[in-house]
Amino acid sequence: MSSPRPETGTPRIFVLEDEAQIARLICASLTEYGFRCEHLSTGGQLLVRARQSAPDLCIVDLGLPDMDGMQVVRELQEISPCAVLILTGRNDVTDRVLGLELGADDYIVKPFEPRELVARVRSILRRYQRAAPADPVERTLARFGHWQFDSGRHTLTAADGREVSLSAAEAGLLTMLLQRPNKILSREQLLGERDVDPFDRSIDVRISRLRRKLDDDPHNPKLIKTVYGAGYLFSTQVSWE
Repeated sequence: MSSPRPETGTPRIFVLEDEAQIARLICASLTEYGFRCEHLSTGGQLLVRARQSAPDLCIVDLGLPDMDGMQVVRELQEISPCAVLILTGRNDVTDRVLGLELGADDYIVKPFEPRELVARVRSILRRYQRAAPADPVERTLARFGHWQFDSGRHTLTAADGREVSLSAAEAGLLTMLLQRPNKILSREQLLGERDVDPFDRSIDVRISRLRRKLDDDPHNPKLIKTVYGAGYLFSTQVSWE
């Protein structure tokens, strides 16, 4: 049976990897499952390319010849917010947490199983598709409390006009919460996974980031409440325009 061919409209993925052999393996694995891939070997090349044409997802190695991968993730979220999967040989917990803090959606350590990589990519993209408004023309502006959120621009605006930029991961998570106010959402629902490792704290890190940006006291949150043993609940009225 022949592999599915990438078509216009299928997710486009930038692969930032300086080792040619690994890059070929990543691109071949993703292309086999119908994704469109573009390989870039330096952080500078990826940032220039992302300004020209925004990808749906970037796979980012941290050990690059021209700059640290964490800096790439940070700048990428500023110039062209998109989904990010870090794929690296670094297995330090500090790197994992920092990557998630900067807006990465997932973190895989080398060596990796290509089928797992494809599954993680699919999971991330499904999560973004679920968070997207049903109608791209309407219902892109949400109002709640003293805030308004533009899902198209990934921007929060406070009552005093102060704008707070969100990464693509943060915007996707906030959209899911805003679409289901006053309902408990499990970590599995928020991550788009059926089975979540009980030691996986990635969703907790993202919730913590959102609380900080929403000025929601982490010790006594009013907006995003933790329901122990169940998940999270966005505790306020939301109106979409």
